[in-house]
Amino acid sequence: MSRADGGDAPVVVAALRTPIGTAGHAYKELTVDRLAAPVLAAVAARLPGRRVDDVVLGNCMGPGGNVARVSALAAGLGHEVPGLTVDRQCGSGLAAILVAGQAVRAGEADLVIAGGAESASTAPLRTFRGAERPYERAPFTPGGHPDPDMGPAAEALAAAYGIERERQDAYACRSHARALAARQAGRFEQEIVPIGERRDDQRPRPLRAASLARLPAAFVAEGTVTAGNASPVSDGAAAVAIVPERLRAGLPGMRLVAGAVVGCDPGLPGWGPVPAIRRVLARTGVGLEQVAAVEIVEAFAAQVLAVTDALGLDPLGADADRVCPGGGALALGHPWGATGAVVVTRLFSGLVRAAAPPGTLGLAAAAVGGGLGVAALFEVV
Repeated sequence: MSRADGGDAPVVVAALRTPIGTAGHAYKELTVDRLAAPVLAAVAARLPGRRVDDVVLGNCMGPGGNVARVSALAAGLGHEVPGLTVDRQCGSGLAAILVAGQAVRAGEADLVIAGGAESASTAPLRTFRGAERPYERAPFTPGGHPDPDMGPAAEALAAAYGIERERQDAYACRSHARALAARQAGRFEQEIVPIGERRDDQRPRPLRAASLARLPAAFVAEGTVTAGNASPVSDGAAAVAIVPERLRAGLPGMRLVAGAVVGCDPGLPGWGPVPAIRRVLARTGVGLEQVAAVEIVEAFAAQVLAVTDALGLDPLGADADRVCPGGGALALGHPWGATGAVVVTRLFSGLVRAAAPPGTLGLAAAAVGGGLGVAALFEVV
């Protein structure tokens, strides 16, 4: 993708999300389409009189049946709006935005709503034919390849790159503190579509490093990853509206400059954002020092710190106001299929809603189970 692709350059002109709820709590009875539909309807309402050509949604855990199409119908977008559901696991929401951007850039669509939705609370249990009980998750790799669960994978990444427990806990405290400060300052209000009576994310709370230090290892004996420095299983949805530059009609937004989806060692899937971000920057000729904001899905503090260390970023120091400045998934929650779209929504708030000057650059990225990384570079217009 080129930065100079003229009138068909895809531009995000609206971005909204639900409050994020912890699985089994706030939205324990809401199916995934009932989470997605209000956000889709609210995004479409930001562009009155325009026909929606397609809806592309990421989703990981079912129930199948083309969640994007079901949600589009539930949102009242009309029978003529089709729908495409994308599964790149916890990079699905961001990958869906890249797919929508490609359709717009190719001139095949003039308005696509893209994002993701996940209801871990109501996702169906799945059972292989003839098995006695449901399986925990689908395999991310075939036999003969490493296929760790994400918790042990984060532990392996921490060990491989020397991410100490103290730094992980400090980063988790930072995420919650930043999210609470952003809420208090009203920086979430314009991006949130209320669901029922809920208008705020359920999880953020004051944390103290001393309290986190007392938590036991969650996945590996004597390990460093705990329930306090890992994100929770969550429910939520997020979506953006993408139009070509020629039809932006003066709306403020951020141009999708380039995106990348890469593979990496499936034994260390948390590493994926590093090669994905490097590929995007190399393709566009942009240096990381030129990027004003970086939103990385905070699945685990260990994973974020391994990635930022590799990229030369210091979110606990000099780059505190560049990397997830309003907190991230550690504080807000991690609805797998939606979370990549949540970080784009956060980027939109931090740049477009905050009236950053044209030309300001922002990055969004996610690590993915099975060894993938997804990244996208945006530019304020």
